[in-house]
Amino acid sequence: MTLHRTALAAAALALALPLAQAQTGKLKVGLMLPYTGTFAALGNAIENGFRLHVAEQGGKLGGREIEIVKVDDESDPAKATDNINKLIKRDSVDVVVGTVHSGVAMAMAKVAKDTGTMLIVPNAGADAITGPMCAPNIFRSSFSNWQPGYAAGEVVAKKGHKNVVTITWKYAAGDESVKGFKEAFEKGGGKVTKELSLPFPNVEFQALLTEIAAAKPDAVYTFFAGGGAVKFVKDYAAAGLKGKIPLYGAGFLTDGTLEAQGADADGLLTTLHYADGLDTPRDKTFRLAYAKTYKLQPDVYAMQGYDAAQMLGIGLAAAKGDITKKAEFGAALRKAKIDSPRGAFTISASHNPVQDLYLRQVVGKENKVIGIASKALPDPGRGCRM
Repeated sequence: MTLHRTALAAAALALALPLAQAQTGKLKVGLMLPYTGTFAALGNAIENGFRLHVAEQGGKLGGREIEIVKVDDESDPAKATDNINKLIKRDSVDVVVGTVHSGVAMAMAKVAKDTGTMLIVPNAGADAITGPMCAPNIFRSSFSNWQPGYAAGEVVAKKGHKNVVTITWKYAAGDESVKGFKEAFEKGGGKVTKELSLPFPNVEFQALLTEIAAAKPDAVYTFFAGGGAVKFVKDYAAAGLKGKIPLYGAGFLTDGTLEAQGADADGLLTTLHYADGLDTPRDKTFRLAYAKTYKLQPDVYAMQGYDAAQMLGIGLAAAKGDITKKAEFGAALRKAKIDSPRGAFTISASHNPVQDLYLRQVVGKENKVIGIASKALPDPGRGCRM
């Protein structure tokens, strides 16, 4: 009888051990980010920010030691499904963090939704991720494309501009940013008279700049990022448009790009959920730690990577380290006030940040805050059913 009980106890222990190890052993995080191409600098900054927060927590989040597995997504939507499946099936990651490119992120969100894998998006603003694609296991630490666009539309309308030309890459991020801008600008009494675009990552802007010069709008609104943003700002100035037709943009136009843009970016007004010189104790601590660790100044991408790790830590702590407890994970994030370098923010029912959007002006090598464009702006989360 005693032997039988001992055998049963041993069997129960053997069954319990993998579960215990799953909740206290290493948590595998798959970083699916661009490490080559137009958005390479953005991917590196996100990883740096993520690693910084993990290091500040002693290498653990929610009691679990963090192990990182990386894949270069090359900003290529055609490779996205294979890349995320490699992380989930080959590398057995517990959670995926990525990415920058909205088209890639959409494919990632579909796989995450289908497999139930936890996904935290540290940049890509595709509206559908926290709209029709929303799911209990998908979260965003950044913004929806609609948010900075909408905030910019409010600013441009308040400045009294009546007709505006928009220009962007023809892909989800550009289309949705322009859509958000147009919604607010036309609500404020303005009119978007022309919507110009070119395929991603094409940077041959000359013909479109000629069209802008001929149209003579009151202002131009744009969405570009990374290397494309550098070239657009320089080409805009070279075409003689700087100083003649005010240029406004989603903040990615001048974030992480000012060094390369030089004087051509001076005075540009952009809207974003982060800025240089916020001058809060939280941001000062973050910027100092980042500069000390990486010998670089942090930008919006680094901050979003940092907050992706913060969010993972908050959810994991509530789930007692068990990433499969999605209800506990999600509930904790929805009621949390996240102490971010951008300023405290909350998470909406569709799992997108509710946050202040700042109006920034380029002064030298900094995006200086000159006001708040939209206070605690929630993404509408249109089409989200959870």
